[in-house]
Parts: sequence; structure tokens; C-alpha cells
Amino acid sequence: MPILCRVTRGDLTESIHVIFATVVDDSGHIVFSTGDPNYLTCIRSSAKPFQAAAAIKSGAIKAAGFDESEIALMCASHLGEAIHVKTAKSMLTKIGCTVEDYECGIHAPADVSSRHELIKNESELTSFHNNCSGKHAGMLALAKYLSKDSKNYINPDHIAQKTIYAALQEYSEIKDIPMEVDGCSAPTAFFTLETIAKMFQKLSTNEYPELVSVFNAMISHPYNVAGKGHFDTKFITALKGNAVTKGGGESIRGIALKNRDGKNLGIALKVLDGSPRAMPIGLITLLEHLELLTKEELSNLKEFKTRERKNCRDKKIGQVEVYIES
Repeated sequence: MPILCRVTRGDLTESIHVIFATVVDDSGHIVFSTGDPNYLTCIRSSAKPFQAAAAIKSGAIKAAGFDESEIALMCASHLGEAIHVKTAKSMLTKIGCTVEDYECGIHAPADVSSRHELIKNESELTSFHNNCSGKHAGMLALAKYLSKDSKNYINPDHIAQKTIYAALQEYSEIKDIPMEVDGCSAPTAFFTLETIAKMFQKLSTNEYPELVSVFNAMISHPYNVAGKGHFDTKFITALKGNAVTKGGGESIRGIALKNRDGKNLGIALKVLDGSPRAMPIGLITLLEHLELLTKEELSNLKEFKTRERKNCRDKKIGQVEVYIES
């Protein structure tokens, strides 16, 4: 049975979200699954740690001189806050690029206060504010390192994307990966939940030096992975070096979890209807159900154990409840 998230209005059910989840251990075997582990879904931004690892493995990131905070931004779906924009600008400066070299497009910061600050100051909205600007800075670094021409670096036929594809093949152990186009115009992959869980399990180990670099960057700079109040940042911070998580569009998520009774685990979750409101409470309930968090870790994440629904007068009108069959 899948995880069910019941959304109430008062005492009555208004909606139900369904979550599939898969957990794999060091052997690569499934140790827990709810729903279908063979469910095929788009990995979206949950792929960013592995896209960053491809650039690290190539030598491009060392050549560019990116530090850990900048590697963390390569893994980010950031909120467009000042620190994220500053970091992205630093990355482009290091590789001799400008904002015009970006091919990710422009959107307003997800952080409301940052968006209001831009409006108040009549500042220009640029691709630096795109939540994928760190990933694209990494792709530009890879493109410039491997080719004299970084133009069209998002094209699947560009050497940069071919290098990333080869890395995804290695980490996923899948030869023919279905690929489509992500929101930032770069290629994105489709994998089963079992494969995504296995990839994140690899991220939790010391098997691949480039993945170790990614993991260390994310735990050292969790704010650059997302930002103010974001679940990814709070979860990584709460686990104190023992886990990273990366969410993606349409409510997909991967978790690399270290040191659980001597095991390193990979976890993948997907809310089938793509709703983000079910994910944090669904994940924390799952981890508590499987006894994978310490009391301290649960306490640090207690704000995500329940989810109230409130109206515009801040009056409680219902809640989101999670059910997992034993």
C-alpha cells in the first residue's frame, strides 16, 4: 500500500495525496517499499547533485576554482536570495562568463522578501535569480573546460550534456535513460524510484570521490542548497552531516542517509499528483515510522511532523494527516 496523505477541512476529507517511497541499503537491495518501486518518474532537480558530480569528476570544477559554497549552489534549487545571487555571480566571474551566457531563462525569486526588495529598489530581474543558476554555472564551467564553445551548452548533443549523461549512466547503472527537457531548459532524466533510491544511496557512501565532494559541500553549506525556511536546508542542517536531501519539481525527492545502525541508505519519494504540500510531512512520518531518525533529529524537525491548514484570517480549518500501513 502507498503512503496516504489525507487533507481535511474540519473533520471531513477534502483531498487525498498518494506517495510512493522506496528505501535501499548498502547492498543495493530494497529494504522498504510502499507503492511501486518500479514507478517511472522524472528526477527533475533531484538530479542536481549528480549533475554537479559529473562536472567535478571531469576536472572542470577544480579548474574553475569553485569552492564548496559554489558546489552547493550547483546542487541547489535556491530561493533567489542575495547570497545565492552573489554566489552565482562569483562562479561566472571565475570562468570568464557573464549573465548573458546563461541559457536557463529568468524568473522572479521564490523568496518573497527578496522579490519585494527587487521591486522596491527597481532592480533588474536576471537569470541569476533563476533557482537553477548555480547548476547552469556548473554546466557552463563544464562546457568551457571541455570545449572552446559554450554556446548551446544545454543541447543534449553538447559535450557538457553528453558528459553529464555518461555520469548518470554510471550512477544509475541504466544504459538507455529516457530524457526530456526540464523547466530550466537543460535535459532531465526519467528513472524508477528504485533507481533514484540507489543513486542517493551511492551519494551516502565513499565509493565515488566526486559524490563525496558533493555531499560534503551540501552539508557544509545547506543554506546555498535552498534557503530561508526551505525544507531541504532545514533537513540537512538538522541531520548534522549525516544526510542530504534534494527535492525536485512535481514533488520528487531523494535522500542520502548515513550512519543508520551502521548502514548508509538511499531513499526516493514521489507524490503522485505532484503536490508539494504532502512531501515534508510524508517524508518525516516515513522516517519516524522506519525509526531512521534519532530523538534529537526528530525534535529538530518537529515543525514538519504536523501540517495545519489555515485560512486568510489565520484560523485553523483543517490539517494534512499521513497514514502508513505497518
